[in-house]
Amino acid sequence: MKIALIGYGKMGHAIEQVAVKRGHEVVLRITTANKHEMDEAHLKQADVAIEFTRPDSGRANVLQCLSAGICVVSGTTGWNESLSEAYAAADNNNVALLHASNFSVGVNIFFEVNKLLASLMNGHTEYNVLVEETHHTQKKDAPSGTAITIAEQILQNLTHKKQWVLNTFNEKDALPIVAHRVENVPGTHKVTYSSPIDNIDIIHTAHNRDGFALGAVLAAEYIHGRKGVFHMKDVLGIK
Repeated sequence: MKIALIGYGKMGHAIEQVAVKRGHEVVLRITTANKHEMDEAHLKQADVAIEFTRPDSGRANVLQCLSAGICVVSGTTGWNESLSEAYAAADNNNVALLHASNFSVGVNIFFEVNKLLASLMNGHTEYNVLVEETHHTQKKDAPSGTAITIAEQILQNLTHKKQWVLNTFNEKDALPIVAHRVENVPGTHKVTYSSPIDNIDIIHTAHNRDGFALGAVLAAEYIHGRKGVFHMKDVLGIK
């Protein structure tokens, strides 16, 4: 498989290492220095584009790849309000799109545990629920896309919580997300249900970027040759 890397920072380098080890070829690497090469002619050298950039450029990058007829795996968060537009573009151009807030196999299993726990806790209003995330100081968006996914899963299962809020604790029907930024932390996510008599915690701690990179390449392998919109649940066979 031939891959175009849209974004060639630390994550792009990690993805390249995994892709090459798995027998794939990286035929295009786009950075801010050669953004002019992100045109249809260059993109069409690839079978799949893997896009990890910034929230302010994710939408445009994905739409440009889809318009060129290239399948896209996107891990850029912070542009969820435009995802429906991207999904429609994938369908209109007969190509595949897979966007995820997190590509780690472990995190996607954590998502399933989170949903189950939230459903079990529904009705137990004596427990307060809190989502915490910790990332490196270079991360541009807060809260993380993964934390938002976790919070939205909880909201879908806890009827007494109506919305999530960032670093705010005085709204009874709101779910607080606390975002920490610390040097050299790939990503930690924690959900805590606390009551006067006990706590229930679930936590995922990433040790490096390797898990995210592997998941992105697995996603690219999965959508190669497919059409439509997919999710990491499809890649991992999670029902």
